[in-house]
Amino acid sequence: MLSFKVEKIDIFQSYFFGKVEFRNDQYKVNIQNQKRGKVLKLPFPINSKKEKMIVRMTGPGDLFVEDYLPFCGESEWLEIDSDEITYFLADHQDQMDTIEIMDD
Repeated sequence: MLSFKVEKIDIFQSYFFGKVEFRNDQYKVNIQNQKRGKVLKLPFPINSKKEKMIVRMTGPGDLFVEDYLPFCGESEWLEIDSDEITYFLADHQDQMDTIEIMDD
């Protein structure tokens, strides 16, 4: 499992943009709705034979949202295109502290 610590997420017109930390490295994150379909892209290569992965955002207590997204390779940022995650984040933006990506 890959676990990113959410440092900051800001809302813009129709998407969220911020910073996350993974193993002491900082990356930009972009979360938006599914204009181009569901998408997951990572800012570094991984060895995974999975075509889809569970992406979960969590906060304090039992607060979480998750979606099953196709892994679309590498990008400059962590990119998540998911209506479910985007709409949930609109109501809980300041409460989410972790993004987990399960490829096992």
